[in-house]
Amino acid sequence: MPSASRWDTLNRQIVQCEKCTRLRDYCQHVAAVRRRAFLSDEYWGRPVPNFGDSQARLLIVGLAPAAHGANRTGRMFTGDRSGDWLYRALHEAGFANQPLAVNRADGLQLVDCAITATCHCAPPDNRPLPDEIANCRPFLEETIDLLRVRVFLALGQIAWNNVVAVARQRGWWSAARPKFGHGSMVRFSNGRWLLGSYHPSQQNTFTGKLTAPMLAAVFRTARELLER
Repeated sequence: MPSASRWDTLNRQIVQCEKCTRLRDYCQHVAAVRRRAFLSDEYWGRPVPNFGDSQARLLIVGLAPAAHGANRTGRMFTGDRSGDWLYRALHEAGFANQPLAVNRADGLQLVDCAITATCHCAPPDNRPLPDEIANCRPFLEETIDLLRVRVFLALGQIAWNNVVAVARQRGWWSAARPKFGHGSMVRFSNGRWLLGSYHPSQQNTFTGKLTAPMLAAVFRTARELLER
């Protein structure tokens, strides 16, 4: 099966997943009640599939869809402030054809880059439970298998720990768990790299913990590693 077809098949499997009752109930509740600003929108309300280039060498791993962002629009980091920051940085680094992400029909395309999540359903309070993370782990592993990943970019500590767990399981990393931090770098034994970045959540961007130059610097590093 061609890579693009396998990518589409995986995404259909993600959308159809019903493993986590708590998350499915929450996503459907949010989609039914809606936020006042989006009352006229038809919410996605299902697990959000991967997004991006099926031949990508850069894999961005986030936490989970935002309740009124990707859970509304059906595409990773689309329709919320976090996505505004992320796609602007991706565009500046040459990984996206445009800086804006409004909805699934806005023409946005990623180049040599794909985005996945630790959990594909929006969790209450943005906090997935350990068993929910474990239920989504096979999707992350298959995503890695389908892509030509050279660089992982983990947005936040939970995503970082999840990638490290996969690396340990596959024998790419055997030392103590590397410490997460913005700009942290780890080279796995198979030559792949893991980069860390603070998540572009409003909690981080509004407080100045993450700035646009900081995020841009991480993507410059990713680009440099890919071009080696």
